[in-house]
Amino acid sequence: MKYCWLVLLGLGALGLHAADAPPPAVVDQIVAKVNGDIVSQNELARTAKQITDELKAQGANGAQLQQALNEREKDLLRDRIDQLLLVEKGKDLNINVDSEVSKYVASLQRQSRITDTEKFHDWVRQQSGMSYEDFLAEYKKQTITRDVIGQEVGRHIAITDKEIQDFYNAHKSDFIREEKVYLSEILISTDGKDAAGTAAAEKKAKQLAADASKGQRFSDLARDNSDAATAKDGGALGGYKKGDLNKTIEDAVWNLPRGAVTQPIKIPTGYEIFKVEDHTKAGLAPLADVKSDIENALYGPKMQPKIREYLTRLRQQAFLQIKPGFVDTGAAPGQDTKWQDPAVLKPETVTKAEVEEKTRRKRLLWLVPIPGTSTTVTGKSSSR
Repeated sequence: MKYCWLVLLGLGALGLHAADAPPPAVVDQIVAKVNGDIVSQNELARTAKQITDELKAQGANGAQLQQALNEREKDLLRDRIDQLLLVEKGKDLNINVDSEVSKYVASLQRQSRITDTEKFHDWVRQQSGMSYEDFLAEYKKQTITRDVIGQEVGRHIAITDKEIQDFYNAHKSDFIREEKVYLSEILISTDGKDAAGTAAAEKKAKQLAADASKGQRFSDLARDNSDAATAKDGGALGGYKKGDLNKTIEDAVWNLPRGAVTQPIKIPTGYEIFKVEDHTKAGLAPLADVKSDIENALYGPKMQPKIREYLTRLRQQAFLQIKPGFVDTGAAPGQDTKWQDPAVLKPETVTKAEVEEKTRRKRLLWLVPIPGTSTTVTGKSSSR
Protein backbone atom coordinates (compact mmCIF):
# COMPACT_ATOMS: atom_id res chain seq x y z
CA MET A 1 0.00 0.00 0.00
CA LYS A 2 2.84 2.34 0.89
CA TYR A 3 4.39 1.66 -2.53
CA CYS A 4 1.14 2.59 -4.30
CA TRP A 5 1.05 5.97 -2.50
CA LEU A 6 4.65 6.62 -3.51
CA VAL A 7 3.79 5.94 -7.13
CA LEU A 8 0.75 8.26 -7.04
CA LEU A 9 2.73 11.03 -5.35
CA GLY A 10 5.38 10.74 -8.03
CA LEU A 11 2.79 11.05 -10.78
CA GLY A 12 1.22 14.02 -9.05
CA ALA A 13 4.54 15.80 -8.88
CA LEU A 14 4.72 15.47 -12.66
CA GLY A 15 1.22 16.86 -13.08
CA LEU A 16 -0.14 13.47 -14.20
CA HIS A 17 -2.95 11.25 -12.98
CA ALA A 18 -2.58 7.48 -12.87
CA ALA A 19 -5.09 7.11 -15.73
CA ASP A 20 -3.00 9.47 -17.89
CA ALA A 21 0.33 7.73 -17.25
CA PRO A 22 1.79 5.66 -20.08
CA PRO A 23 1.82 1.88 -19.47
CA PRO A 24 5.06 0.65 -17.90
CA ALA A 25 7.59 -0.87 -20.29
CA VAL A 26 8.18 -4.58 -19.71
CA VAL A 27 11.91 -4.97 -19.10
CA ASP A 28 11.68 -8.67 -18.20
CA GLN A 29 9.02 -11.14 -17.19
CA ILE A 30 8.76 -14.47 -15.40
CA VAL A 31 7.79 -17.18 -17.88
CA ALA A 32 7.91 -20.21 -15.57
CA LYS A 33 7.87 -21.08 -11.87
CA VAL A 34 9.80 -24.19 -10.87
CA ASN A 35 9.32 -24.99 -7.19
CA GLY A 36 11.01 -22.02 -5.49
CA ASP A 37 12.85 -20.87 -8.64
CA ILE A 38 11.83 -18.89 -11.69
CA VAL A 39 12.77 -18.72 -15.37
CA SER A 40 12.79 -15.24 -16.89
CA GLN A 41 12.43 -14.18 -20.50
CA ASN A 42 15.81 -12.47 -20.34
CA GLU A 43 17.46 -15.76 -19.33
CA LEU A 44 16.05 -17.45 -22.41
CA ALA A 45 17.08 -14.55 -24.63
CA ARG A 46 20.64 -14.65 -23.26
CA THR A 47 20.86 -18.38 -23.90
CA ALA A 48 19.51 -17.90 -27.44
CA LYS A 49 22.25 -15.34 -28.10
CA GLN A 50 24.93 -17.72 -26.82
CA ILE A 51 23.60 -20.44 -29.14
CA THR A 52 23.62 -17.99 -32.07
CA ASP A 53 27.24 -17.04 -31.35
CA GLU A 54 28.25 -20.72 -31.13
CA LEU A 55 26.55 -21.54 -34.44
CA LYS A 56 28.20 -18.58 -36.16
CA ALA A 57 31.59 -19.65 -34.78
CA GLN A 58 30.96 -23.07 -36.36
CA GLY A 59 30.39 -21.39 -39.73
CA ALA A 60 26.60 -21.41 -39.87
CA ASN A 61 24.96 -18.47 -41.63
CA GLY A 62 21.83 -17.39 -43.48
CA ALA A 63 19.04 -19.98 -43.77
CA GLN A 64 21.25 -22.68 -42.29
CA LEU A 65 21.84 -20.57 -39.18
CA GLN A 66 18.15 -19.75 -38.81
CA GLN A 67 17.09 -23.38 -39.17
CA ALA A 68 19.59 -24.56 -36.56
CA LEU A 69 18.60 -21.74 -34.22
CA ASN A 70 14.88 -22.52 -34.56
CA GLU A 71 15.60 -26.16 -33.75
CA ARG A 72 17.51 -25.25 -30.60
CA GLU A 73 15.23 -22.40 -29.45
CA LYS A 74 12.14 -24.59 -29.12
CA ASP A 75 13.81 -26.48 -26.27
CA LEU A 76 15.24 -23.49 -24.40
CA LEU A 77 12.56 -23.47 -21.69
CA ARG A 78 12.67 -27.25 -21.38
CA ASP A 79 16.44 -27.21 -20.88
CA ARG A 80 16.26 -24.45 -18.26
CA ILE A 81 13.56 -26.30 -16.30
CA ASP A 82 15.63 -29.49 -16.58
CA GLN A 83 18.61 -27.71 -15.05
CA LEU A 84 16.66 -26.17 -12.17
CA LEU A 85 15.12 -29.54 -11.28
CA LEU A 86 18.49 -31.31 -11.42
CA VAL A 87 20.23 -28.63 -9.33
CA GLU A 88 17.53 -28.93 -6.69
CA LYS A 89 17.91 -32.72 -6.76
CA GLY A 90 21.65 -32.22 -6.32
CA LYS A 91 20.95 -30.34 -3.09
CA ASP A 92 18.74 -33.20 -1.89
CA LEU A 93 21.58 -35.62 -2.65
CA ASN A 94 24.13 -33.39 -0.85
CA ILE A 95 26.28 -33.13 -3.99
CA ASN A 96 29.07 -30.62 -3.40
CA VAL A 97 31.10 -29.39 -6.37
CA ASP A 98 32.89 -26.45 -4.75
CA SER A 99 36.35 -28.00 -5.04
CA GLU A 100 35.76 -28.86 -8.69
CA VAL A 101 34.61 -25.30 -9.42
CA SER A 102 37.70 -23.92 -7.67
CA LYS A 103 39.98 -26.15 -9.75
CA TYR A 104 38.21 -25.04 -12.93
CA VAL A 105 38.62 -21.36 -12.06
CA ALA A 106 42.31 -21.88 -11.26
CA SER A 107 42.79 -23.68 -14.58
CA LEU A 108 40.96 -20.92 -16.43
CA GLN A 109 43.13 -18.27 -14.79
CA ARG A 110 46.30 -20.13 -15.76
CA GLN A 111 45.09 -20.34 -19.36
CA SER A 112 44.29 -16.61 -19.41
CA ARG A 113 47.73 -15.86 -17.91
CA ILE A 114 46.13 -13.03 -15.95
CA THR A 115 47.22 -12.90 -12.30
CA ASP A 116 45.34 -9.75 -11.29
CA THR A 117 41.94 -10.81 -9.88
CA GLU A 118 39.93 -7.86 -11.17
CA LYS A 119 41.45 -8.09 -14.65
CA PHE A 120 40.75 -11.82 -14.69
CA HIS A 121 37.09 -11.17 -13.78
CA ASP A 122 36.92 -8.61 -16.61
CA TRP A 123 38.39 -11.18 -18.99
CA VAL A 124 35.73 -13.75 -17.98
CA ARG A 125 33.00 -11.15 -18.57
CA GLN A 126 34.36 -10.42 -22.04
CA GLN A 127 34.66 -14.10 -22.94
CA SER A 128 31.32 -15.28 -21.52
CA GLY A 129 29.08 -12.25 -21.99
CA MET A 130 27.91 -12.43 -18.37
CA SER A 131 29.10 -11.21 -15.00
CA TYR A 132 31.84 -13.21 -13.29
CA GLU A 133 29.41 -14.20 -10.51
CA ASP A 134 26.77 -15.38 -13.01
CA PHE A 135 29.40 -17.27 -15.01
CA LEU A 136 30.58 -19.07 -11.87
CA ALA A 137 27.02 -19.88 -10.78
CA GLU A 138 26.21 -21.22 -14.25
CA TYR A 139 29.28 -23.46 -14.30
CA LYS A 140 28.38 -24.76 -10.84
CA LYS A 141 24.86 -25.59 -12.00
CA GLN A 142 26.19 -27.42 -15.05
CA THR A 143 28.57 -29.44 -12.88
CA ILE A 144 25.82 -30.40 -10.40
CA THR A 145 23.54 -31.32 -13.32
CA ARG A 146 26.20 -33.64 -14.76
CA ASP A 147 26.84 -35.30 -11.39
CA VAL A 148 23.14 -35.87 -10.68
CA ILE A 149 22.60 -37.46 -14.10
CA GLY A 150 25.66 -39.65 -13.59
CA GLN A 151 24.57 -40.75 -10.12
CA GLU A 152 20.84 -41.13 -10.72
CA VAL A 153 20.78 -42.32 -14.34
CA GLY A 154 24.20 -43.19 -15.74
CA ARG A 155 25.21 -45.73 -13.11
CA HIS A 156 22.07 -47.78 -13.84
CA ILE A 157 22.94 -48.23 -17.53
CA ALA A 158 24.89 -51.39 -18.27
CA ILE A 159 26.64 -52.32 -21.51
CA THR A 160 27.50 -56.00 -21.80
CA ASP A 161 30.58 -57.54 -23.39
CA LYS A 162 28.26 -59.26 -25.89
CA GLU A 163 26.83 -55.89 -27.00
CA ILE A 164 30.36 -54.57 -27.49
CA GLN A 165 31.46 -57.65 -29.45
CA ASP A 166 28.31 -57.59 -31.62
CA PHE A 167 28.81 -53.89 -32.40
CA TYR A 168 32.46 -54.49 -33.30
CA ASN A 169 31.57 -57.38 -35.63
CA ALA A 170 28.84 -55.34 -37.33
CA HIS A 171 31.00 -52.23 -37.83
CA LYS A 172 34.44 -53.59 -38.64
CA SER A 173 34.71 -51.35 -41.70
CA ASP A 174 34.50 -48.35 -39.33
CA PHE A 175 37.58 -49.55 -37.49
CA ILE A 176 39.90 -49.87 -40.48
CA ARG A 177 42.54 -47.20 -39.95
CA GLU A 178 45.69 -45.78 -41.44
CA GLU A 179 48.96 -45.70 -39.55
CA LYS A 180 49.08 -42.50 -37.53
CA VAL A 181 51.07 -40.99 -34.72
CA TYR A 182 49.14 -38.91 -32.18
CA LEU A 183 51.05 -36.08 -30.54
CA SER A 184 50.90 -33.40 -27.87
CA GLU A 185 53.22 -30.39 -27.82
CA ILE A 186 54.86 -27.76 -25.64
CA LEU A 187 56.21 -24.69 -27.43
CA ILE A 188 58.63 -22.31 -25.76
CA SER A 189 58.66 -19.28 -28.03
CA THR A 190 61.76 -17.28 -28.97
CA ASP A 191 59.88 -14.67 -30.99
CA GLY A 192 61.27 -11.19 -30.36
CA LYS A 193 63.94 -12.46 -27.96
CA ASP A 194 67.64 -11.62 -28.04
CA ALA A 195 70.45 -14.13 -27.59
CA ALA A 196 70.01 -14.19 -23.79
CA GLY A 197 66.26 -14.67 -24.10
CA THR A 198 66.74 -17.47 -26.61
CA ALA A 199 69.22 -19.20 -24.32
CA ALA A 200 66.76 -18.92 -21.41
CA ALA A 201 63.99 -20.39 -23.60
CA GLU A 202 66.20 -23.34 -24.51
CA LYS A 203 67.07 -23.95 -20.88
CA LYS A 204 63.38 -23.85 -19.90
CA ALA A 205 62.48 -26.26 -22.72
CA LYS A 206 65.14 -28.75 -21.61
CA GLN A 207 63.88 -28.62 -18.03
CA LEU A 208 60.28 -29.19 -19.13
CA ALA A 209 61.34 -32.14 -21.31
CA ALA A 210 63.19 -33.64 -18.33
CA ASP A 211 60.17 -33.11 -16.03
CA ALA A 212 57.84 -34.76 -18.55
CA SER A 213 60.22 -37.71 -19.03
CA LYS A 214 60.29 -38.24 -15.24
CA GLY A 215 56.52 -38.65 -15.16
CA GLN A 216 55.07 -35.19 -14.61
CA ARG A 217 51.75 -34.85 -16.40
CA PHE A 218 52.49 -33.53 -19.88
CA SER A 219 49.09 -31.87 -20.29
CA ASP A 220 49.63 -29.86 -17.09
CA LEU A 221 53.10 -28.77 -18.17
CA ALA A 222 51.71 -27.72 -21.56
CA ARG A 223 48.79 -25.86 -20.04
CA ASP A 224 50.99 -23.91 -17.65
CA ASN A 225 54.05 -23.27 -19.84
CA SER A 226 53.39 -23.68 -23.55
CA ASP A 227 53.22 -20.62 -25.81
CA ALA A 228 51.25 -22.56 -28.44
CA ALA A 229 47.50 -22.12 -29.03
CA THR A 230 47.08 -25.77 -27.95
CA ALA A 231 48.06 -24.94 -24.35
CA LYS A 232 44.41 -24.60 -23.30
CA ASP A 233 43.83 -28.20 -24.51
CA GLY A 234 46.85 -29.59 -22.68
CA GLY A 235 48.97 -29.44 -25.85
CA ALA A 236 46.87 -31.97 -27.81
CA LEU A 237 47.63 -31.89 -31.56
CA GLY A 238 45.80 -34.94 -32.95
CA GLY A 239 46.98 -37.61 -35.39
CA TYR A 240 49.36 -37.44 -38.36
CA LYS A 241 49.95 -39.85 -41.23
CA LYS A 242 53.39 -40.57 -42.65
CA GLY A 243 54.45 -37.49 -44.60
CA ASP A 244 52.13 -35.04 -42.83
CA LEU A 245 54.82 -33.75 -40.50
CA ASN A 246 57.99 -31.77 -41.05
CA LYS A 247 60.71 -34.38 -41.69
CA THR A 248 62.79 -33.33 -38.66
CA ILE A 249 59.78 -33.75 -36.35
CA GLU A 250 58.62 -36.96 -38.05
CA ASP A 251 62.04 -38.54 -37.70
CA ALA A 252 62.09 -37.58 -34.00
CA VAL A 253 58.70 -39.07 -33.12
CA TRP A 254 57.76 -41.79 -35.62
CA ASN A 255 59.58 -44.71 -34.00
CA LEU A 256 59.08 -43.69 -30.37
CA PRO A 257 56.84 -45.84 -28.15
CA ARG A 258 53.58 -44.55 -26.73
CA GLY A 259 54.20 -42.15 -23.84
CA ALA A 260 57.70 -41.16 -24.95
CA VAL A 261 58.78 -37.50 -24.83
CA THR A 262 61.27 -35.88 -27.22
CA GLN A 263 64.12 -33.58 -26.38
CA PRO A 264 63.47 -29.94 -27.38
CA ILE A 265 63.51 -29.50 -31.19
CA LYS A 266 64.62 -26.14 -32.55
CA ILE A 267 62.12 -24.58 -34.96
CA PRO A 268 62.04 -21.03 -36.42
CA THR A 269 59.72 -19.75 -33.67
CA GLY A 270 61.22 -21.49 -30.65
CA TYR A 271 61.70 -24.91 -29.09
CA GLU A 272 59.13 -27.73 -29.42
CA ILE A 273 58.75 -30.72 -27.13
CA PHE A 274 56.51 -33.58 -28.31
CA LYS A 275 54.89 -36.47 -26.52
CA VAL A 276 53.68 -39.56 -28.42
CA GLU A 277 50.17 -40.14 -27.12
CA ASP A 278 49.52 -43.10 -29.43
CA HIS A 279 50.79 -44.77 -32.60
CA THR A 280 48.17 -46.77 -34.47
CA LYS A 281 49.14 -49.36 -37.08
CA ALA A 282 47.41 -49.69 -40.45
CA GLY A 283 44.56 -52.22 -40.75
CA LEU A 284 41.67 -53.37 -38.52
CA ALA A 285 41.99 -51.95 -35.03
CA PRO A 286 41.92 -54.59 -32.27
CA LEU A 287 38.75 -54.65 -30.18
CA ALA A 288 40.70 -53.65 -27.07
CA ASP A 289 41.85 -50.44 -28.80
CA VAL A 290 38.35 -49.33 -29.76
CA LYS A 291 36.37 -50.71 -26.83
CA SER A 292 35.89 -47.30 -25.21
CA ASP A 293 34.70 -45.84 -28.54
CA ILE A 294 32.14 -48.63 -28.86
CA GLU A 295 30.96 -48.11 -25.28
CA ASN A 296 30.42 -44.42 -26.03
CA ALA A 297 28.51 -45.28 -29.21
CA LEU A 298 26.22 -47.67 -27.29
CA TYR A 299 25.91 -45.49 -24.20
CA GLY A 300 24.36 -42.43 -25.88
CA PRO A 301 21.24 -44.11 -27.35
CA LYS A 302 20.60 -45.83 -24.01
CA MET A 303 21.27 -42.74 -21.92
CA GLN A 304 19.11 -40.11 -23.61
CA PRO A 305 15.68 -41.76 -23.16
CA LYS A 306 16.55 -42.67 -19.56
CA ILE A 307 17.46 -39.05 -18.80
CA ARG A 308 14.11 -37.87 -20.19
CA GLU A 309 12.26 -40.51 -18.14
CA TYR A 310 14.04 -39.31 -15.01
CA LEU A 311 13.30 -35.65 -15.75
CA THR A 312 9.64 -36.50 -16.34
CA ARG A 313 9.51 -38.04 -12.86
CA LEU A 314 11.11 -34.92 -11.38
CA ARG A 315 8.49 -32.78 -13.13
CA GLN A 316 5.66 -34.90 -11.76
CA GLN A 317 6.95 -34.28 -8.24
CA ALA A 318 7.50 -30.55 -8.78
CA PHE A 319 5.42 -27.37 -8.58
CA LEU A 320 5.42 -26.06 -12.15
CA GLN A 321 3.60 -23.14 -13.76
CA ILE A 322 4.18 -22.05 -17.37
CA LYS A 323 3.03 -18.68 -18.68
CA PRO A 324 0.74 -18.70 -21.75
CA GLY A 325 2.72 -18.38 -24.96
CA PHE A 326 5.64 -20.48 -23.65
CA VAL A 327 5.96 -24.25 -24.06
CA ASP A 328 7.88 -26.83 -22.04
CA THR A 329 8.69 -29.45 -24.68
CA GLY A 330 9.61 -31.88 -21.89
CA ALA A 331 6.28 -31.55 -20.03
CA ALA A 332 5.04 -34.57 -18.10
CA PRO A 333 1.88 -35.99 -19.72
CA GLY A 334 -1.31 -34.90 -17.94
CA GLN A 335 0.45 -32.57 -15.49
CA ASP A 336 -1.35 -29.28 -14.84
CA THR A 337 1.15 -26.46 -15.30
CA LYS A 338 -1.44 -23.75 -15.84
CA TRP A 339 -0.20 -20.26 -14.97
CA GLN A 340 -1.80 -18.68 -11.90
CA ASP A 341 -1.27 -14.91 -12.01
CA PRO A 342 -1.71 -13.35 -8.53
CA ALA A 343 -2.89 -10.15 -10.20
CA VAL A 344 -6.07 -11.81 -11.48
CA LEU A 345 -6.93 -13.89 -8.42
CA LYS A 346 -10.19 -12.67 -6.88
CA PRO A 347 -10.33 -12.20 -3.09
CA GLU A 348 -12.90 -14.15 -1.12
CA THR A 349 -15.96 -12.11 -0.08
CA VAL A 350 -18.12 -12.78 2.96
CA THR A 351 -21.59 -11.30 3.47
CA LYS A 352 -22.85 -9.86 6.75
CA ALA A 353 -25.38 -12.70 7.03
CA GLU A 354 -22.57 -15.29 6.68
CA VAL A 355 -20.59 -13.57 9.44
CA GLU A 356 -23.61 -13.60 11.77
CA GLU A 357 -24.29 -17.25 10.94
CA LYS A 358 -20.67 -18.21 11.78
CA THR A 359 -20.92 -16.29 15.08
CA ARG A 360 -24.20 -18.05 15.98
CA ARG A 361 -22.67 -21.46 15.27
CA LYS A 362 -19.70 -20.65 17.51
CA ARG A 363 -22.08 -19.78 20.34
CA LEU A 364 -23.95 -23.08 19.87
CA LEU A 365 -20.70 -24.98 20.23
CA TRP A 366 -20.73 -23.96 23.90
CA LEU A 367 -23.98 -25.88 24.37
CA VAL A 368 -23.12 -29.54 23.72
CA PRO A 369 -25.38 -32.43 24.96
CA ILE A 370 -23.54 -35.36 26.54
CA PRO A 371 -24.63 -38.55 24.72
CA GLY A 372 -26.91 -40.82 26.81
CA THR A 373 -27.82 -38.11 29.37
CA SER A 374 -29.93 -35.00 29.63
CA THR A 375 -26.86 -33.07 30.78
CA THR A 376 -25.49 -30.26 28.66
CA VAL A 377 -22.21 -28.43 29.03
CA THR A 378 -22.24 -24.70 28.45
CA GLY A 379 -19.55 -22.13 28.47
CA LYS A 380 -20.55 -21.00 32.00
CA SER A 381 -22.13 -23.85 33.97
CA SER A 382 -23.92 -27.21 33.81
CA SER A 383 -27.68 -27.78 34.27
CA ARG A 384 -29.96 -30.81 34.53
